Amino acid sequence: MQAIDDQSTGGIRAMADVYGPNAGVPTAYEAVRRLAGENAVVVFSTSGCCMCTVVKRLLFGLGVGPTVVELDLLPSSSAASDVHAVLFHLSGCGKMSPIPAIFVGGKFLGGIDTLMACHINGSLIPLLKDAGALWL
Repeated sequence: MQAIDDQSTGGIRAMADVYGPNAGVPTAYEAVRRLAGENAVVVFSTSGCCMCTVVKRLLFGLGVGPTVVELDLLPSSSAASDVHAVLFHLSGCGKMSPIPAIFVGGKFLGGIDTLMACHINGSLIPLLKDAGALWL
């Protein structure tokens, strides 16, 4: 899998628009909330993370085209750090990394463990359908 695909480029552009000079200066929380609210599925990832690759492959394999934001490829390391802090707060995961972080239907789903649990127990497909990420 390539480090940057069409979906991750779209996520980077979306974050750049939020943090861009014409967008004012939103907080990282506002940027994450806006991105999650405007897309059916959003994955915050880093390009070299194997668990992030698993999440993206699962979602693409199910026919979902998530908006992927590769934090390490954002134009501003400050923006990436701020977003990472917001995800860390949302995940409430203590000392563990909040990446990958998955939002479905504008709501924070969790990380890979939550996504895999939903997939195994059969609740992932209905969540994706309700969010408008799947039509079948």
